[in-house]
Amino acid sequence: MPELQKTILDHVEHVTDDVVSLVLRGDDGPLAPWEPGAHIDLELPNWLTRQYSLCGDPGDLSAYRIAVRHDPLSRGGSEYIHLFLQPGRTLSVSLPRNHFPLLPAAEYLFVAGGIGITPIVPMLRSAVASGAAVTLVYAGRSRPFAAELTSLYGDRVRLARPDFAALAEEFPAAEVYCCGPASMVDAAEAVFPGVHTERFEPTRRTFGPDTAFEVVCARSGGTIQVPADESLLDALNHAGRPVPSACREGVCGSCEVTVVEGEPEHRDDIGAAAGRMYPCVSRARSSRLVLDL
Repeated sequence: MPELQKTILDHVEHVTDDVVSLVLRGDDGPLAPWEPGAHIDLELPNWLTRQYSLCGDPGDLSAYRIAVRHDPLSRGGSEYIHLFLQPGRTLSVSLPRNHFPLLPAAEYLFVAGGIGITPIVPMLRSAVASGAAVTLVYAGRSRPFAAELTSLYGDRVRLARPDFAALAEEFPAAEVYCCGPASMVDAAEAVFPGVHTERFEPTRRTFGPDTAFEVVCARSGGTIQVPADESLLDALNHAGRPVPSACREGVCGSCEVTVVEGEPEHRDDIGAAAGRMYPCVSRARSSRLVLDL
């Protein structure tokens, strides 16, 4: 099981009508270090685990800050946080993971939509501190932290809907980062070939028919049959080889496993590193996989 950190919910702040900011203070001393773009898994008292981008100051390890939008179609995570979670509650969080790292550059263009601002907030802080040229274009009906960001960064922040064609002409040499609704991310990718993106929902793609395969657990022993109508993650859990998971959609990375032999069929939106896969959505191209489990 992954290492967990114990935190105390220090306070909850309503930053917009539909977004709350949570400050999670380390209960046993400093929390694990992190870099801009990182996120954590938050274990909720209603037995759900959800992932949230860290939007505080990476230099302050006494606490983590996250922000949560109340989703009307919530599967129970955001609704619980908005309606029931109170300060003083003990909550376990994972070590930070980062699939959206900020790379060194002389100029940055950040584009965010709504709650997609959360991973961008610490990126802005780091980019400005580095001395780089920085511009944020921030759109959305709800803009959490907009007042805070304009106060800190002035005219570097544009509260406007992005015109990507115009931005491409204005910032031809910038390193571009985008996080927001799928339509915004798709538009950014169509104009900026090298854009760095993070999605909160999986990309709609078509794959071949699911087929059965077998998995060998290298460390614990045993072979597990994965039928065509069951995910690899569910097959592992049902066979007594539980793998932690959060999104179950291939966007958070919490269920990452190591592949020893065989060829995975990657269906995630993260871009699994060589020798890794995400069993919540990914399957096998070969008839057999050997996993480090």
